[in-house]
Amino acid sequence: MRLSEGQVWLLIAALVAITALTKAVGPALVGGRELPRWAGGVIGAMAPALLAALVVTAVLSDGPRLTVGADTVGVAVATLLLVLRVPLVAAATVAVVVTAVLRAVT
Repeated sequence: MRLSEGQVWLLIAALVAITALTKAVGPALVGGRELPRWAGGVIGAMAPALLAALVVTAVLSDGPRLTVGADTVGVAVATLLLVLRVPLVAAATVAVVVTAVLRAVT
């Protein structure tokens, strides 16, 4: 599906309006009251879930389709090394080298 330039700007304006409305609804509904205890857990779980979704789509997407490539392998290597408690700089360096080698080979 291709959008014209006018449609893209209309979509951006609609998203801005929806975002502003969403941000305004929370304080308007809650006001000065305390949030229920369960709401804190839901709100706390949203940030990691959204971050995970962004990472997955960034790592696995190639335009409109999902693919596994050198960058995906690099992220998997870094994740494995971090789970094994390797220091962050070392894990990132190894992931970069693995990604570069795979890109050079393929």
